[in-house]
Amino acid sequence: MSEFKIAVIKGDGIGPEVVTEAMKVLDKIGEKYGHTFSYDQLLMGGCSIDVHGVPLTDETVERAKQADAVLLGSIGGNTSTSPWYKLEPSKRPEAGLLKIRKELGLFANLRPALLYPELKGACPLKEEISNKGFDMMIMRELTGGLYFGERKTVEENGKKKAIDTLSYSEDEIRRIAIRGFDIAMKRRKKVTSVDKANVLDSSRLWRAVVNEVAKDYPEVEVEHMLVDNCAMQLVKDPAQFDVILTENMFGDILSDEASMVTGSIGMLASASLNETKFGMYEPSGGSAPDIAGQNKANPIATILSAAMLLRFSLDLDKEADAVEAAVKKVLEEGYRTCDIFSEGTKLVGTDEMGDLIVERL
Repeated sequence: MSEFKIAVIKGDGIGPEVVTEAMKVLDKIGEKYGHTFSYDQLLMGGCSIDVHGVPLTDETVERAKQADAVLLGSIGGNTSTSPWYKLEPSKRPEAGLLKIRKELGLFANLRPALLYPELKGACPLKEEISNKGFDMMIMRELTGGLYFGERKTVEENGKKKAIDTLSYSEDEIRRIAIRGFDIAMKRRKKVTSVDKANVLDSSRLWRAVVNEVAKDYPEVEVEHMLVDNCAMQLVKDPAQFDVILTENMFGDILSDEASMVTGSIGMLASASLNETKFGMYEPSGGSAPDIAGQNKANPIATILSAAMLLRFSLDLDKEADAVEAAVKKVLEEGYRTCDIFSEGTKLVGTDEMGDLIVERL
């Protein structure tokens, strides 16, 4: 009987609803395979601001570090109406997310984007493209680059000027590249490294370090692609990609594009890992405050994030496979939440979708 401790951050918006469903799935897995999952429920984001006045407390960070992994819902609210966004940037919900990633050393973000055959109709691309299918993993560096560089707004000659800094060290690039190649070895053995080496110094260093790392992986095919071309190729021929390896801002944009191409961001999981087995797992989509509390949210992305947690942090591959198979089965049987609903399928709510998946484990 193995026991695992999961730090659970339900967060804001639809977060509490979708995480509750993922916990139901984990509990069923525990029951079936003889594991115990104990949960330490923590606050982060807007709900933490409401209680503690800050988006992330030091206590939350410490308790998260004590766990085997973190399961996260979603952070943030409506940026135009929520009082959270009247606060200075460092006190807003998303600041908590940036800080916890940094504090936990989560430098590698994995976002799978795959097209389920049952959801081909939701794919916005032409049929001849979607018929080829696709299954890629976007590997994004998470704690360096533009989002973590020095920034300031100054006044020059009576006019405001904003400055953001983009920097990457050799070590930061090397560790994400190694992770990317390791994942490629478990997949179809191809890495597409994405940069802007025709303009940026940081990208030229990125490309050089990736080529060095590639020497240790002779079986992996490596190609370099400029970010603007990659953005085009994702809609023109997504089937060509296996692992896309890229820096923080490019990865942020490309992973959203890739998820849109699948037809529903509500289907896509994500994992952020540090140098050990520890990781934080969360759905790719946002907090969707417009549908929060209405039992409409799609919990599949969070359930698949829990499957990634089983696989990458707890080494429970068989259990992760079972969760992914149960999701596939529910889709094959024609059950859909409103974001992926189409004529001739069966519309279900958040909790019912969770129950259907649990029943098929």
